[in-house]
Amino acid sequence: MPLSVIILTHNEQHNIAECIQSVDFADEILVIDDYSTDNTVKIARELNATVIERALNGDFAAQRNFALSHATHDWVLFLDADERITEPLAQEIKQVIQNNQQIACKIRRLNHFQHRPVRHGTLKPDFVTRLFPKNGVQYVGQVHESPQHAYPTQNLKHSMLHFTYESWQQYLHKLNQYATLSAVRYRTQNKRVSFLKDIVLRPLWAFLRVYVFHLGFLDGKVGYLLAVNHYFYTLQKYQRLYDE
Repeated sequence: MPLSVIILTHNEQHNIAECIQSVDFADEILVIDDYSTDNTVKIARELNATVIERALNGDFAAQRNFALSHATHDWVLFLDADERITEPLAQEIKQVIQNNQQIACKIRRLNHFQHRPVRHGTLKPDFVTRLFPKNGVQYVGQVHESPQHAYPTQNLKHSMLHFTYESWQQYLHKLNQYATLSAVRYRTQNKRVSFLKDIVLRPLWAFLRVYVFHLGFLDGKVGYLLAVNHYFYTLQKYQRLYDE
């Protein structure tokens, strides 16, 4: 299949093998590694992936654009190391490429927390643009980066699996990282912070939105804990900017 699969990695030895094996139908699997200190690179190369090491430096858009410049095929599929392509989705991807439609495809992710599916709240299933022709695509945004293109978009029918977090420690570490990067982005945008609006009310609304309006309460205890942590994540973003 004339497809380049691109995977960004950093210390993903527990994920990379299953991720690569789920896309073994692709002609090229390109791993862009942020100088992992575990066995990520070794495992990827043993599975015949092409590995290029490059420092991420907190800029995911630049890392993805670098990866695009090294892809050798006209069609590209981006995957995170904790994502898996299911067999029905693989067949659907093959059909899109064989038809050679000039479209960008969104794929629905079934998110898992500690290997259990979460269907509501902060981790409810979401669509991400991951499959598209290589030409005419550029990523923007340092943290929550997104591909910019002129192609019409289409949602694929089948879903991929996303093993988002394996532990609370991993989840809290990622939230802390995102809060810091978001504060940096707001600072470069000269964003002003209101104590009442951003420190008091915004985190409360963030909790209510994911727990009540996005039905996080239907996920039981996990749904409540995820919503509470989303409250504190939102608070941290603005508090760090407010303290400066």
